[in-house]
Amino acid sequence: MNATVMEYDGENELPIGSKGPVTTFLHRRNAFFYALLCVVAYAPGYLHLGPGWQAAGLGLLAPGVGFIAAGGWWVLLFPLTLGIFWLSIVAWFWAGMVIAPLTIWLGSAAVAGAVTGAAIWPPAIFVVPGCALAIFLVFQYRGMKRRERDREAYKFRQTFFAESLAEVNQKAAVEPVPGTRELDAETLAAVRFVLDRALQPIDQFKGFTIIDQYQPAALRYQINHMGFALGMVQGHYTPNFHGYLLDAQRNLIEKYRHPKVWGYWVQESMWGHFNFFSHDPVIRDNIMLSGWFSMHVGQYTLATGDKRYGEPGSLTFKLNESKVYKHDFHSMVNAVVHNFESNRFTLFPCEPNWVYPICNMYGLSGVATHDAAFGTKHVGKIYPSWKQKLRTEFTDLKGSIVGLRSKWTGLEMPFYTGEAGFAFFANIFSVPFARRLWAVGRKELGFCLAPDGEGKTRLTLPTELLPFLDKIDPGHYKPGVLFAYVAVIICAREFGDDELADAALRSMEQDCGRTMENGVLSYRKGSCLANVWAVEARLMRTGDFKNTFTRAPSKETMSGPLLAGAKYPDVLVGKAYSHTGKDLDLVLYNGAAPGVQTLSLERLKAGATYRVAGAEAANITADAQGRASLTVRLDGRTAVKIEPVEMH
Repeated sequence: MNATVMEYDGENELPIGSKGPVTTFLHRRNAFFYALLCVVAYAPGYLHLGPGWQAAGLGLLAPGVGFIAAGGWWVLLFPLTLGIFWLSIVAWFWAGMVIAPLTIWLGSAAVAGAVTGAAIWPPAIFVVPGCALAIFLVFQYRGMKRRERDREAYKFRQTFFAESLAEVNQKAAVEPVPGTRELDAETLAAVRFVLDRALQPIDQFKGFTIIDQYQPAALRYQINHMGFALGMVQGHYTPNFHGYLLDAQRNLIEKYRHPKVWGYWVQESMWGHFNFFSHDPVIRDNIMLSGWFSMHVGQYTLATGDKRYGEPGSLTFKLNESKVYKHDFHSMVNAVVHNFESNRFTLFPCEPNWVYPICNMYGLSGVATHDAAFGTKHVGKIYPSWKQKLRTEFTDLKGSIVGLRSKWTGLEMPFYTGEAGFAFFANIFSVPFARRLWAVGRKELGFCLAPDGEGKTRLTLPTELLPFLDKIDPGHYKPGVLFAYVAVIICAREFGDDELADAALRSMEQDCGRTMENGVLSYRKGSCLANVWAVEARLMRTGDFKNTFTRAPSKETMSGPLLAGAKYPDVLVGKAYSHTGKDLDLVLYNGAAPGVQTLSLERLKAGATYRVAGAEAANITADAQGRASLTVRLDGRTAVKIEPVEMH
């Protein structure tokens, strides 16, 4: 029996693409309410009310059709209104502006009634419903053709899925051994792109992209992924370094709570929920904040062992003196869990009405990270319903995840999505599901691997399959391919597809305007968000994304000696790792001119003597608080090893 593309954890469930019970109910409810609307639309005519009332009533059948009833030149406003209505849907999708389509539809009906003369255009009673029916049939036809294409795509997927999944399982099986790797000089230069932005004052956003706070260019997404990048540095490379790395991570968490970052929710609450009083950004339909931020805070907690954000009020959002919303990591995750449990789709909206499965993967990942950090069991309770709803309510006929669905109507909106874009997030809470997604994504994206001018393999993105990713950088809505390349690298690295990742990295280096300025590596042909993803891509190896959110460093590492202080950017830390809980293995680089630098050490054994290799002194002795200082001459890669002198 062929494996289906969207099997979950080896289970066989309802057929792929079946309309789930929630969507079915909402579609039937839509039909019922539209039938009532039709009765209201024709009521003025049956009741022999004035022509204005009749035109306004007919205008309820579809946006702008009331102008047909008005007759004359007013008819020209019908297609114009349809265009404006589509823009209002975009505004609803873009910023949760529920009021926009309602205003255009009802407003156009009212205007049509106001401009109608002594009588409506007589054929309008037949033409208006004909136009409404035509609009409906156009969408039905497009949906029918899409479903036909999806069925063919599903058949094609079955020809490669089993073999591809076997390859993924093989490649993803071997993960790096903790404590065996380090950041090289080039990767450290890339990490500085994030550190420079994270270490600035909390109320400053120099180097960030600032366009809008509603869609991918929003500050919160840049901040979250900066946190993810630094969390990977912390957990995988330098778990025994605090200093400026912890300062940077905490700064990002504090910066996230600045009203400039989350204040968008005030507007969305008002024009999306008609809530004009309480603007708590955590408690309802805002998984693009609560879910993503939960991942960010949880990753920091797990990688550092610092549980300060579990303290009451530690993640308070303050809009002004009268509007203060007290939260902590626990209350934020509890809100996410409550939203999962109370929504009929289980998956819940990013913003008023619109449910994005990708944001819900961030949300479930945030819950998984809380489970890992605090020993809770939320994912085990949520995931069965979550996966069932994803399967039945958010999966199309080719087995792909639907990118966007309306919570209130069940209608699907066109929104670019793809298996590769979901896979590495899914790996946090379901390895089998994630690998199935990548098994499809890696084959179906149609990558072309070919030699470059030096005979090395590079990647070409297929424009016919990736029109959105290939042309637009979602971090600033401008043309650019950096984001597409780094997304490929991240997915490929997570599942061990290193040949593909290396080819994409080579293409990124050649195509995206690589720049080295003041020791900071970046790409001028990409947004801030794309550049941050590029940092994550450089850091990652097999399983890194999953492990940084689900696995803390070992107890020995977390209790071992600590590099507590080093001057940034003079000292760049490529490795800080304790293998035994007694030793400290450091790899350092000079970020400025070569020279002698002073390091602060903590968590040493009080009064103990340590042997040092690679530093100015051969031995150091810890004080009564387990602290010591160390001077090191840095000139390129410098390895320092600190071990206790065993007393016999």
